[in-house]
Amino acid sequence: MIIGLAHYLTVAAILFTIGVFGIFVNRKNVIIILMCVELILLAVNINFVAFSTHMVETGANEPLAGQIFALFILTVAAAEAAVGLAILVVYFRNRGNIAVEDIDLMKG
Repeated sequence: MIIGLAHYLTVAAILFTIGVFGIFVNRKNVIIILMCVELILLAVNINFVAFSTHMVETGANEPLAGQIFALFILTVAAAEAAVGLAILVVYFRNRGNIAVEDIDLMKG
């Protein structure tokens, strides 16, 4: 059995669906919401790499463009996770919990 483009797209669609479903179901824990956003970004990365590999097989002009985009997405996701967790740590130190429904109480 050869693993083709459709298999990668199916896995990416499943990961994307789990990420979106996790955001809608769990609206109380910020850390789980951030993890679901990371799942969505991972699904997008799988799509970029799968299409990039498919373009190599078909002989396209820029076959590595999808892999370069995936690298940029990984960089942005790492920065997002670091900044998001830093904000959560500061918020937890000030409030004592990280409940999503209490975040709107912070007004500047």
